[in-house]
Amino acid sequence: MTVNWVAASVRARSMTQLRLGAARCRLLAAAPDLTTALELLADTAYAKSLGGVTDLATAQRVTRTTLLWQLRVLAGWLPPGGAGLVRAVAAAYERDNVVALAGRLAGGPELSGAYDLGALATAWPRLRAQSSLPLLTEALTRSAWGPTGPLDTIALRDVLTLAWLRRLVAAAPTATPWARAAATLLAARMVLVDHTVPTGRVLDLCAPWLGRDWAKTRDLGGFRAAVPRLSRTVLADIAAPEDLWLAEARTRAAVEADGLRLVRGALPGPEAVLGAIAVLAVDGWRLRASLAAAEAGRGSSEVLDAVA
Repeated sequence: MTVNWVAASVRARSMTQLRLGAARCRLLAAAPDLTTALELLADTAYAKSLGGVTDLATAQRVTRTTLLWQLRVLAGWLPPGGAGLVRAVAAAYERDNVVALAGRLAGGPELSGAYDLGALATAWPRLRAQSSLPLLTEALTRSAWGPTGPLDTIALRDVLTLAWLRRLVAAAPTATPWARAAATLLAARMVLVDHTVPTGRVLDLCAPWLGRDWAKTRDLGGFRAAVPRLSRTVLADIAAPEDLWLAEARTRAAVEADGLRLVRGALPGPEAVLGAIAVLAVDGWRLRASLAAAEAGRGSSEVLDAVA
């Protein structure tokens, strides 16, 4: 283990000490409005970036850019070749940039501002220069993202999400259970909620974790029977498709628990860094849920309560 991995692990672990945690997020969710909730963040790592923010969408985006900045900082502490782990995580931001660009090329609104990945970008500097959907599709095919199949923005996001999960597992095999769970929930949403027919590319990307029979199912029972046992556990106690949000919340809580275990128990190295990133990512998700609850004035968050 190199000195740089030790330094990176120490840095990553120290970053997790700045997380809000479940109790603080529930307190934010109970705020009477968004303004009050944002004021309660004045002593946190998010405070500087949230200065002057008054709307929910911007506040939630800030939570994501905060994690991206933390990833860029961590990348600077990693040994040569180690940045591949952080780059694989950050590919989720590149996915969002690509989906937004595809929407604009399809006639949607102008890009409000892409995520700045810096050295963590893989294909974005080339992709952002494409001037039409066919050119974007071709550029994606030649990139680390691979072929997309039919390019509408909904299908594109699903394909890129699955491709991202595959890239994450290739860089960090420890993340395999997280990726499998995410792929299971995406597939269930496609056939049980959106009632869409998965494309060939989606099936290819899901096959190592889910097989292919799930694509023919039309109810929750059939979906459960069609996927491997490890994927069925993700849907434990889920009675109907409209309850998939609960399975997602529980999955995020499980990722956080795994991350904390890695932060506290793993030797300095990639697993400790991965664990810290997972903890920070879930903390950002909790914060976004709490801000949404405060903005709605509900006094609590059903999502957070479900994983308390």
